[in-house]
Formats: sequence, structure tokens, C-alpha cells
Amino acid sequence: MSRVSPTLEGFRAGFRRPSLTFTEIAWRWTVGAVAWGLFLFSFVEYLGSLPVTNSDAALLRTRQPWLVGRAIAHILRGSLSRAGVAALLAALALSLLWIVAASVGRAATVRALLDYFRGRFASNISVKRAGAMKSSPWRSLIGLNFLRVVLAMAALLAFAGAAILVRFTSPDAHPHSGLAFMLFLPLAGLICFVWPMLNWLLSLAGIFAVRDGDDVLSALSAAGTFVHERWGPVFAVSTWTGLAHLAAISMATTAVSFPLAFIRVAPTRLIIAAVMLVTLAYFAVADWLYMARLAGYVCIAEMPEALAESATLPTPPPRTSIDREELILSDIPNLAVET
Repeated sequence: MSRVSPTLEGFRAGFRRPSLTFTEIAWRWTVGAVAWGLFLFSFVEYLGSLPVTNSDAALLRTRQPWLVGRAIAHILRGSLSRAGVAALLAALALSLLWIVAASVGRAATVRALLDYFRGRFASNISVKRAGAMKSSPWRSLIGLNFLRVVLAMAALLAFAGAAILVRFTSPDAHPHSGLAFMLFLPLAGLICFVWPMLNWLLSLAGIFAVRDGDDVLSALSAAGTFVHERWGPVFAVSTWTGLAHLAAISMATTAVSFPLAFIRVAPTRLIIAAVMLVTLAYFAVADWLYMARLAGYVCIAEMPEALAESATLPTPPPRTSIDREELILSDIPNLAVET
């Protein structure tokens, strides 16, 4: 039985099913466009609501940093609380939109990938597993995505708490900026390690919520068992797609630097359009790599046990023929020397 590489199968599924990438782009970019539109609209409306007196305008026209700072502080006085409340309401609305859109998009992509790989391994998949995708996964997906939003908010609060905690080591009377930074760095590193790992596990649990119709806790348990039993292929898929993503970031950064190099000679609108085009191209490639990684995970989950075991068993060395008449292989000592 031939070996199956989940990494190659994930990339192959991404090439053969471009509609999956378009679906991922559709819901992700829709949420992003709504977020940017809401931010720009709120920012313009907030600037329009700020009272600017004649004295503030006079101070701004001086272009002196200290006077301009005084004018801005006077303009923003009493309005930051309203901006904070508006930002909080906008964040809650966007979070609700992301939860719904992510649930719909993940259900569509995982179901398509399950159909693809069940056709790929049709001769080895049991009838019981093939019919296990009939349960509705919406409640589980919404619950998992809600936990991801809560986890992101908890991470932000953890960053703020770490900053407040290290602030006590550097009071205004006796500042110790170096000590505060050295204490904040490991706390921030711990948060940056735990947050992505838990978020990745919640995202992985969506596969089992769609495939088996499990609830939130059962899907998380299935995801943990899946990682424990298939940690080798899972690590390989994550590593190779991560390296490909890193290469895409490097190429996008290099591509963005070219139009920025002509910022003094080329029109500003042309530079902005080129940067936006490169950025959108990078986001499209990143979404394709995400689908390739998701396809690799689904391949591992749907791979029959026989193929999984054959993929992990070491290949025996090739057999070579031995000439039994060779004197150096004789059992009689010093026979080759005597002849």
C-alpha cells in the first residue's frame, strides 16, 4: 500500500479545489471590509464631533509641537470616554459578525474537504463514518468561535494586567525601566505562546464538530485525542505550511519595498494602489495556505488506519544477494589467508 503524505494531500486539495479558498476569502474579507468601513466611518464621525475653538485653531497653525499638543489635548478633553464606549460597541458587533461568518464558512469548507477525502479514500472508509456528518454542527461551531473571541479578549486583558503588574517595579519616584522590561518580556512571551496554542486547538476542534456533530466539549476532547494519537503528521503539516507562510511573508515584504522606494518620484496614489495590491495578494496566499493546512488535518482525520500505520512504519533496507562461496564469509578461520 502506497504511503500518503497529508502535507502533499493538503496542497493538492488546495490546487484541485480552488472554490474552498474562494469561500475562505469570501467570509474573511467580508468581515475585514466591514471592520475597516466601520472604523473609517467612526473615525470621520468622531473627528466631526470634536469642538475646535478659534484659540485651538490658532495654536494648531503655529506648528510648534508644544502648542499643537496643548491644542489637541484641549480638543480631545471630555470626548475620549465617548470614543471608548463607541469602540467597545463596535468591537462587540464585529465579534458577533465574525462568530456567525466563521461558523458558516468553516462548516462549508470542512464539509467539502470531508467529501473530497472520503472520495479519495473511498475503498477504505466504513459506512458508519461516511454517514456521521448528518448532525447539525452550528451550535458547536458558534460555541467554539465564541470561545476563541473570549480567548482573544482574555489575552488582551492579560497583556494589560502584565503591564500594570510590572509597573509596580518601576514607580515614578524610583524608575527602573530595564527591570520592568525584563519582567514584562517573559510574561508577554508566555501569553503569546498560550494564546495561539489554545486558539489553534479550538480551531482544530471545528473539524470534529462538523464531522461527528459533537458538542463543544466533545469536539475539544476529540481534537486533543487526535493530536495525541497523530502528533507526527499533525506536526509535519503545521511545520511545512508554517514555513510556506513565512516565505510568503518574506516575499510580500520584499514586494512592498519596491513601490515604497519610488515614493519621492512616483505619484502617491500609484504607490498606495501598488502597496494595497501586494497586501491583498499576500492575504489571498495566506488564506490558501490556511486551507491547505486545514485540508492536511482533514486528511489525517479521514485517513484509514492501514494507511496511517503504513505511513509511519520504517521502510526496511533492500535485500542484497550474498555469494555463499566467497572465502571471506567462510566459517573456517584463516581460510582466505591459507589459499
